[in-house]
Amino acid sequence: MSVIDQSKINLLSFSGKMRILHLTWFAFFLSFFVWFNHAPLLGAMRDALGLSDQQIKTLLILNVALTIPGRIIIGMLTDAFGPRRVYSGLLFVSAFLCFGFAVADTYEQLALMRFLLGFAGAGFVIGIRMISEWFPAKQAGVAQGIYGGWGNFGSAGAALVLPSLALLFGGDDGWRWAIATTGLLALIYSAVYFFSVTDTPKGSTYFKPKRNGALEITSPGDFLLYILMNVPLYAALAVLAWKLGPANLGMLSEAVTDIIYALLGSLFLFQTFRIYQINGHVFRAPVPEIERYKFKQVAVLDLAYMVTFGSELAVVSMLPLFFQDTFHLSAVAAGAIASVFAGLNLIMRPAGGWISDRFGRKFSLAVIMAGLALGYFLMSLMNGSWPIAAAVAVVVFSSLFVNAGNGAVFAVIPLVKRRLTGQIAGMAGAYGNVGGVVFLTVLSFVSPQLFFLTIAVAAVAVFLITALFLEEPRGHMHEVLPDGTVQMIEVE
Repeated sequence: MSVIDQSKINLLSFSGKMRILHLTWFAFFLSFFVWFNHAPLLGAMRDALGLSDQQIKTLLILNVALTIPGRIIIGMLTDAFGPRRVYSGLLFVSAFLCFGFAVADTYEQLALMRFLLGFAGAGFVIGIRMISEWFPAKQAGVAQGIYGGWGNFGSAGAALVLPSLALLFGGDDGWRWAIATTGLLALIYSAVYFFSVTDTPKGSTYFKPKRNGALEITSPGDFLLYILMNVPLYAALAVLAWKLGPANLGMLSEAVTDIIYALLGSLFLFQTFRIYQINGHVFRAPVPEIERYKFKQVAVLDLAYMVTFGSELAVVSMLPLFFQDTFHLSAVAAGAIASVFAGLNLIMRPAGGWISDRFGRKFSLAVIMAGLALGYFLMSLMNGSWPIAAAVAVVVFSSLFVNAGNGAVFAVIPLVKRRLTGQIAGMAGAYGNVGGVVFLTVLSFVSPQLFFLTIAVAAVAVFLITALFLEEPRGHMHEVLPDGTVQMIEVE
């Protein structure tokens, strides 16, 4: 029996694989802490620098823009160089971007640093590969859920801690010192993580992709599906450019917006060419059976995460104002109610992983998607005539399935193809951000009720796709060692 199979998950332990789990979820916590360090301090920044509402909205958009390609790139780097180096490097670079944001004295400098800090949001995918290396398949769901749920709390941690820290520093520059402090924490922990973890347990092999630059696929049909699944990633970035362009926020000129569209189109064509360079051999000769995996598994999980995490991103952004306007609540009360939606991630993401471990990957994800669809349908019926208690109950019900769905998706991802786990996680994570962009764009055109109903319909579609196309992981994954030896990795 291998080292990683010898003990159960004990959250109070800080040895072996549990030590890796705790060190890694805290790295994720810090990456989100840094990514969202501006949000609770926007008021102070607006007052100190005289920012307009339009400029504030632009900062919020810029904060998520780079995360979409960032998660793809970070996934590739993780598979190629290992999570220890990449996580440490990401935290190190993010620290100096925080310092740059803290000392910025013009809006242009703020905007540039915020845009670049979107890479910090890509840290999530690194730990997915690290946890998959240290935990067996039967514990993968709950371990990934703990990693994702506890680390994701970094955004809430920033909201809870940074305003008080800024007040403690005091003065007009209190917000600067608070943000610089987050950079200092990231800088220190980048060294702690680098010298405290290893990519695999002793004696295990870290499998790397045979080629870098694009995801490896293993059949002509998968080649075409892979290219098709890349389209929404570029389309979401085009939507962000459109939001910043003259038709909306007006922060970009028409010429600059057109240049961005042309650049995105060129990048898509270049990536398609690169995909062919890496995978063109599938059209010339069959890939050996032992090397194959089904890309449709990746596609289904991408769409599922687009609905689960993507809807969470969108709903968290609009729910406080919805409650404030619909039920005539104070901003504090509405914010407290809305915080439950994301706060349950702390418990329900690990629960979703545990359910997946216990009752099967496909069945669990399908049931959760059905519950998520029902939850959003009920939310679409909410209006000012409802008792506030009933509205809160519906929000909690929906949140249970949304956050459990996040955990269920990433309970499957490490079981698709071990050496590609970082890239697969990166693509799914990027789709989560795509979902946020898509649903928030829908919200800009329709009422909140129709917005919730749109997500419900999307969840029904993904439920059907999951039921029809997702395959339950069975038996073993196969990876080939450099000497030609085949290693089997259990997925049940």
